[in-house]
Amino acid sequence: MIVLGIILLVIGFIVGIPVLWTIGIILAVAGAVLAVVGSSGRRIGGRAHWY
Repeated sequence: MIVLGIILLVIGFIVGIPVLWTIGIILAVAGAVLAVVGSSGRRIGGRAHWY
């Protein structure tokens, strides 16, 4: 999710599409939050790991 967010950020920046830039930021932040919470040992949505 973080990688997809970063890819969308780069594409949105290069092409100049602000919607891709916004979606990329949202995905990168959501992926970072899930990674931090998942690494703390808590289950997220009933799953121990997110792939």
